[in-house]
Amino acid sequence: MINRRLIRIKAFKVLFSKINSGNDSVQAAEKELIHSCEKSLDLYYLLMALPYELKLIAEQKIETGFQKFHPTEEELYPNKKFVNNRLFKKIENDPSILKYCQRRGLNWKEQNSFAKKMYVDFSSKDYFISYMNSTESSFSEDLALITTFFQEELEDSEDLYTILEDMSIYWVDDLSYILNIIIKKLSSLEEDTEIKHPDVFFKKDDEEYALKLLDSSIANYEEYSALMSNYVKNWDPERLATTDIALIVMGIAEAVTFPNIPLKVTINEFVELSKYYSTPNSKLFVNGMLDRILLSLSEEGKIEKSGRGLVGSS
Repeated sequence: MINRRLIRIKAFKVLFSKINSGNDSVQAAEKELIHSCEKSLDLYYLLMALPYELKLIAEQKIETGFQKFHPTEEELYPNKKFVNNRLFKKIENDPSILKYCQRRGLNWKEQNSFAKKMYVDFSSKDYFISYMNSTESSFSEDLALITTFFQEELEDSEDLYTILEDMSIYWVDDLSYILNIIIKKLSSLEEDTEIKHPDVFFKKDDEEYALKLLDSSIANYEEYSALMSNYVKNWDPERLATTDIALIVMGIAEAVTFPNIPLKVTINEFVELSKYYSTPNSKLFVNGMLDRILLSLSEEGKIEKSGRGLVGSS
């Protein structure tokens, strides 16, 4: 499920944490990295269960209306189109979603106020009202509603970001990517097909890539960080952002360790990370430093690229 960019982010954070904590255990760092990757799958399932939680809230609202001493006409004859959405039946019958959440202790019950507010906001949107008023009744219409919910309601929700950050420190960088995974899954879903859930890693060799990238960065941290002294006047590592050093070290480690990843891809990826995880000027520093160091190592024969994949992205 998670791609190479997200793996780089998670490996970088583990490396950065290890360097700053002074923890010497490589095994602990590896365990932390794999745990971080696995938590992305937790977020996938938690988000997949969210529309079903909104359905339960809608059902409770209908039941509360029935129990009133003097219910309104709308409460006596509620529109049940949303609670009867066909996708909810798929979620109920899915052997993975609700069981996975139960097994991993993932639920929205402790965030009930957020879920209720989300339902109120969702049900007030024009596309939801249009859906409820439509005379059409089809799986495609039901699916379109839930797909639009994932597209429109979650990525820019500050409340959701706060909740996810409180629930797990590993989810801060994952939301946008996981939402795209879910939207793609739903876009290919048909009424007579089951939801195909992803594994933790997008490709079989991605776990090996993650561990090798981290291990190489840790093992060669001092050597690779020292290479910067050749290109920085009055070299003083304490004056440089620790994040920049970690990103450059990891970029060198990737270039040296993986012959099938083009140097251009490596440089671009770690420059991109620097935009989000370091100082405003870091992208220029990381780009220039990696460009010079990797060129020098290539000329010395310490970096060799071979095989397919030298053009394009990783």
